[in-house]
Amino acid sequence: VDVTFVPEGQWSNPFVDVPDNAWYYDAVKYVNENGLMTGTGANTFEPNLTTTRGMLVTILYRLEGSPTIENEIWGYPFKDVDAGAWYATAARMHGIVTGYSDELFGPNDTITREQMATILYRYAQYKGYDTTGKADLSKYTDAAQVSSYAEEGVRWANAEGLINGTSATMCPPRAMLYGRR
Repeated sequence: VDVTFVPEGQWSNPFVDVPDNAWYYDAVKYVNENGLMTGTGANTFEPNLTTTRGMLVTILYRLEGSPTIENEIWGYPFKDVDAGAWYATAARMHGIVTGYSDELFGPNDTITREQMATILYRYAQYKGYDTTGKADLSKYTDAAQVSSYAEEGVRWANAEGLINGTSATMCPPRAMLYGRR
């Protein structure tokens, strides 16, 4: 039996795949301590796992204190959201996240940069934060690839430094988010 004594109030890293010297250690510590992310198993976090739409809505739902929202039925249930799934209640957060249609949410789809920007933009609006910042994306050669529904969110997220270019001239809006960064 191994016993480890941890001073009260100090986080004890439960994840075998999050080394203390990893560049993302502090971020994992923060999301775990604050109940935003619990990991993928009892002792795994899987920091290189792709981020899904279901994961992001669950993080925002937990950030809101996991409110009871059973009475919010804005097009729910999506046909591809099992009512018992870990992300099911979070997928119902009114107006912040929409599906691909009134029937499909895509909870297990890897989230794209523009989808994340749009969700965070809507969340900021929901919270009453200032969302007036809008970056000029013309410096990016792929700016025309931003979907029309995502343009405001991407411009805001870029202005806020939430989504930056992958180089001085590229900011691939439809690229998937690899690694939970």
